[in-house]
Amino acid sequence: MLFVFRWFLFVLIIIFLGLQYRLWFGEANLLLVRQLENQIADQQSENERLQTRNRQLEAEVMDLKKGLSAIEERARSDQGMIRQGETFYQLVEPSPVRKEK
Repeated sequence: MLFVFRWFLFVLIIIFLGLQYRLWFGEANLLLVRQLENQIADQQSENERLQTRNRQLEAEVMDLKKGLSAIEERARSDQGMIRQGETFYQLVEPSPVRKEK
């Protein structure tokens, strides 16, 4: 009876060690799982950033489609355009005076 118990205990230890090996060094080990979790977190934050950018671009596109004010604003800021009859004033701040010795 004692022999059977020792044999059973030996088999259980071998099974336990085999499972531990798979846990630490197997195909889907703990280190790989942690790396994948970090990659998932990074990808989720990147997705959120891109979704925010997409919403901003979508709002800009809708604004461009709906009204002329956005087109006019863009022409003024990007191209320096003015309406007929308007006067354009550009203020240039003087550069600081350098004292030479």
